[in-house]
Amino acid sequence: MSFKNRGEYNFVPRNVASRNSVFFMCLASFCLGMFFTNRMWNVVPEARGISRLSKLSLSSNDCHKKNVLEYGNNTIRILDKSISSLEMKLVAARAERESLAGKFNISKEAKKRKYFMVIGINTAFSSRKRRDSVRSTWMPQGEKLKKLEEEKGIIVRFVIGHSVLSRGILDKAIEAEEKTHGDFLRLEHTEGYMELSAKTKTFFATAVSLWDAEFYIKVDDDVHVNLATLKKTLSAHLNKPRVYVGCMKSGPVLARKSVKYHEPEYWKFGEVGNKYFRHATGQFYAISKDLATYILINQDLLHKYANEDVSLGSWFIGLNVEHVDDKRLCCSTSQDCELKAVMGHNCAASFDWKCSGICRSAERMADVHERCGEPQNELWTSNS
Repeated sequence: MSFKNRGEYNFVPRNVASRNSVFFMCLASFCLGMFFTNRMWNVVPEARGISRLSKLSLSSNDCHKKNVLEYGNNTIRILDKSISSLEMKLVAARAERESLAGKFNISKEAKKRKYFMVIGINTAFSSRKRRDSVRSTWMPQGEKLKKLEEEKGIIVRFVIGHSVLSRGILDKAIEAEEKTHGDFLRLEHTEGYMELSAKTKTFFATAVSLWDAEFYIKVDDDVHVNLATLKKTLSAHLNKPRVYVGCMKSGPVLARKSVKYHEPEYWKFGEVGNKYFRHATGQFYAISKDLATYILINQDLLHKYANEDVSLGSWFIGLNVEHVDDKRLCCSTSQDCELKAVMGHNCAASFDWKCSGICRSAERMADVHERCGEPQNELWTSNS
């Protein structure tokens, strides 16, 4: 409402102006409130989102830690099981060693002693003449055989198992020969040509159970050996824990059944015409104590191929083993070993490749020994 007075101008009452100010202030407050409320609603979901992500992250970390812990526990259980298995095998190996020592009448002094090498001469029931040719040439007899063990730390034995007919005429012949010479190591093994891989495995397991030596050697009974030269040759490898010494070769895998040295499991070696992995030829090879012990502990798991030299080589594949290819362990008897003997560089082992041993060794061993043998007293005068 307005009133006119004498000055002809409009007069607005004070309470009306105050009401307008309040109205505008309320409107401004409302707008500011809406503004800040929208800002807050925009911020809150982000904060809530961060909270959820944090919880998910923490949950994920907890799961990861739990998985790592479970993996660690499983690994420990597997290791414990492996250690327990190895301990059981070692206990079984020690028990077998004690049993064998008692069976073969090995004295306590011999069990405690450290030898340089154990030589097993692979032989058969029908090889009496071959054994006699070895006894009359490079293998000491009688008291000299004992002296060889005591003074030089060298054990030499003919290695043979049993016949199919237990206690048959063949076994009795070997027992009679053993009473005369005392130079056999009888294995818990049934003899047979196709059983050479099993015989080799049994020999190393038995030998390392009976004698504590640096090296264990397998040699055929139609091979000539110079013992002093052999000891000197192997001495160069004394500080190697896992060493496999011989004349390394890699022959063809023979798939045809009609040929000699046929490999029934030829398909495992790839395409027809492939070659074997490198391994020592079967006439002679030497392994260190660690490898002989490995064979002893794992003998039930080691696969046997048709050829024993292939089998031995396969047992060391995948192991940290040093292969030593030494041609002094496979000299030819024609001229090679004789020429080297004249030059003062004797061969450690000699044979004829074409016969996989000395041809007609029963008749020729003495001749080979005369031409290729080391000086007569070399073995006893050597300081090694």
